[in-house]
Amino acid sequence: METTTKAVTLGYERNAAPRVEYGIQRLREALQNSGYTVLEAEAPWSLENYRSVQGMKIYIGNRQESKFVQQLEARDVLLYHTEAPEGEGFYLASCPGGITVISGGSDSGVLYGCLELASRIGEAQKLPSDIAYGDKPRFALRGPAIGLQKTTVEPPRQTYEYPITTDRFPWFYDRSLWQDFLHMMVEQRCNVVYLWSGHPFSSLVQLEDYPEALEVTEKELAYNRETFRWITEEADRRGIWVVLKFYNIHIPLPFAQKHDLKLHQPKPLPITSDYYKKSIAAFVQSFPNAGLMVCLGEALQGQIYGVEWFNETILAGLLEGLKHSNVKEKPPIILRSHAIEPQKVIEAALPLYPNLYTEAKYNGESLTTYTPRGRWQETHNRLGSLQTIHIVNVHILANLEPFRYGAPSFIQKCMQAAKYRLKANGLHLYPLFFWDWPYAPDKAEKRLRQLERDWIWFAAWFRYAWNPDRDPQAERNYWIDTLGKRFGSLEAGKAILDAYEASGECAPKLLRRFGITEGNRQTMSLGMTMSQLTNPERHMPWPDLWESQSPQGERLDEFVVKELSGEPHIGETPTDIIADAQRHAEDALLAIQQASHFVTRNRDEYERLASDMAAIRHMVQAYVHKVKAAILILTYKHSVKGEYFNRIELLEAAVVELAQGLDSYRELTTLTEKTYLFANSMQTPQRKVPIRGGLDYRHWSACLPLYEAELEAFRLHVKELKSGVMPEALKNLKAPIVRYAEAPFSLLSEHAELYHVEKGVEVFTDGDIHVVGCAEELNGLTGVRFSQRQAGLQGLAIDIELHQPSKVLVGYFNSKDDQWLQVPSLEENTHADDRGGYAPILRKGLRLYAYPSVNIHAFQYEAGRQTLDFGKGAFLILGVIPIDQDIRPRDVEHKNDGIDTLDWLYE
Repeated sequence: METTTKAVTLGYERNAAPRVEYGIQRLREALQNSGYTVLEAEAPWSLENYRSVQGMKIYIGNRQESKFVQQLEARDVLLYHTEAPEGEGFYLASCPGGITVISGGSDSGVLYGCLELASRIGEAQKLPSDIAYGDKPRFALRGPAIGLQKTTVEPPRQTYEYPITTDRFPWFYDRSLWQDFLHMMVEQRCNVVYLWSGHPFSSLVQLEDYPEALEVTEKELAYNRETFRWITEEADRRGIWVVLKFYNIHIPLPFAQKHDLKLHQPKPLPITSDYYKKSIAAFVQSFPNAGLMVCLGEALQGQIYGVEWFNETILAGLLEGLKHSNVKEKPPIILRSHAIEPQKVIEAALPLYPNLYTEAKYNGESLTTYTPRGRWQETHNRLGSLQTIHIVNVHILANLEPFRYGAPSFIQKCMQAAKYRLKANGLHLYPLFFWDWPYAPDKAEKRLRQLERDWIWFAAWFRYAWNPDRDPQAERNYWIDTLGKRFGSLEAGKAILDAYEASGECAPKLLRRFGITEGNRQTMSLGMTMSQLTNPERHMPWPDLWESQSPQGERLDEFVVKELSGEPHIGETPTDIIADAQRHAEDALLAIQQASHFVTRNRDEYERLASDMAAIRHMVQAYVHKVKAAILILTYKHSVKGEYFNRIELLEAAVVELAQGLDSYRELTTLTEKTYLFANSMQTPQRKVPIRGGLDYRHWSACLPLYEAELEAFRLHVKELKSGVMPEALKNLKAPIVRYAEAPFSLLSEHAELYHVEKGVEVFTDGDIHVVGCAEELNGLTGVRFSQRQAGLQGLAIDIELHQPSKVLVGYFNSKDDQWLQVPSLEENTHADDRGGYAPILRKGLRLYAYPSVNIHAFQYEAGRQTLDFGKGAFLILGVIPIDQDIRPRDVEHKNDGIDTLDWLYE
């Protein structure tokens, strides 16, 4: 039989943009793979001559620039039944004369049109005869974030500070990995990739005025520049911006050492401003296809200096660099709404540079709900109302680590919430194990790559970033088909999808109702202590978790009090959640087991997924029983009201629940010892829940002995109470309280003065606010007082000389009012605990006349001159004590460390 060769002629503008050329390349490959011979148009096409080209024809054009597309539109040959394509939108049309037209609203629109047609050709193995289809993204920015970060710090550098070198980041130089990653991104129609670093400029540019700032060798610099230029160019071919993220004000270690500066600067200095301005100008000039993402919070006191630093340093450097760059599109500049209110910054910056974006975290540093509300919803809405594009940042995922997550319907609802509840127009997506990119945490003969392991995580978020409003039933069929192709059958696809969907509800529900924080301070899969469940105030809970990142509902203590008083419950209750989580976990395990008979492909990955479903079920069971124990213990607390020898049966029942929870945790530990290297990707000291120390307590096996000791202590104390014996812990809590010892220091600031902390003394140099009562530990210490007005309105720095390593006692007022200095939090500032003092040592340790109560924190400082500059807001300095002073943290009013907290039961 004689065969005929199918031929298709491609027409397009010569000297097309790189991303248009890439789209044409992908279209050409799809045609060739489907048996077509691909010909190139010999002359430019016009309305008058295109019919003279024989056979099938495809024309590819940017309607803003292509005269041929404009002619077709003007003469009504090319008509749109949807909106005419603009920006990244496109339209595919079969037009008279045997021509298929790809009309793009921009070069990126042309690219996506080529990809869409190529996909349809590949699916049908032929060029569609009749097509009229338009599409466009619903979110303006869509892409993943990866970190030039390590899991631990490198002293003397601090968190985030890692020069870019081959030994630290071999993956950065792996072009094969980048090709795979960029291929995934263009398939999912991403248009941005965010690269996170503390201070990347000292690894990518060299400044004539500041040669000491370079943190790599000349050879490494050349390699870095060559690599980064290649990455940005390859990304640009695919319609992808590379956006480099950095923190302010972080400076290079050798630069800091030469100029006797700290690595992190709280306010601008002439030298740091000049250095940054020149660094950014050099960077923009060198890499015109890269944007910038700016974090004005954390180190920099952004509320005071944000406008100045952003406009006079960052934008000034950017504009200087753009003078020498010939770019078609101005690079995006993204301002993080992190530890700063960005509205004033944006309003001041827009006249200088219009291509501005804002970004804020979606559910903090976890995934908890698709109905965010409260203060955080208001923040998003406010940012979404500015004359910028607002981006939601799906960040860290501390409650999902380390297990696989792929619940498409949950993710779709999140993207709908981003659009409708939060008024956002962009997605910034973290991988599931951010700090150890590109590797997954699984134990395997060869480390798994997150790119392959978590393919569904990326695919689902980006699918719904393109269009979150797809029909739910059609989407279910889509994912069944996708999973079926991956694992060998539609039956396998359906069961695996059901497992993903059910398991995807477990971690969000558990954390939002029982957790301490939505931040990466907590690794949820490692469990929680009984104290964290029954006495969360002791562990500095983050109210945003339940006030913004959760539906309406009740915390454990509130639930028990309402139960005992017969009050009606409102919203989610703890018992609702443990019942839901248990049901979801059981459904997921049953579904994944049912899939086993139908899996004929990728069996290894199926077994890992099945292991994850089993691990999630063990984790849920550990939480369920522990929460039941907590409800019994809190019921005991509120029933006996200090008469601890009553109602012991409640504690005995709690012992049974706690033991069952521990059995589930042991099974989880046994399983994960075979399957996971660690539970959390960030293993720095910022990890504090359930156990302080992310490096020492990064696996279930490290936490298990502490939970075993917790149960043993609980059993012992319940046994003592039952036999009528006063537990030793109760006696120890009554130990006498004595004043802290003083460490010698000198006050150097002339605008401040010394005083003795005691009842009746005034604490500021202006006004007559005096001490009404203070903790015994503080009485008689030497404090420093200064102007409340100046501290409250502008911020105020105090210089002191420490004669030995010491702790400075700082008082924070218990009020969110702007006039008071706010405690730095790990949820907003990764460096909040660099000097210790994150948690208060004395809650309500000082009471003042007519003012809020004061919490006392202790910050560690080295011997020598120190500048205490905490930012805007009034505060107190209440003494200096030796660094080795024995400190017993307590609530002076006995609300979270006294006998009635019951922490003594399990400690």
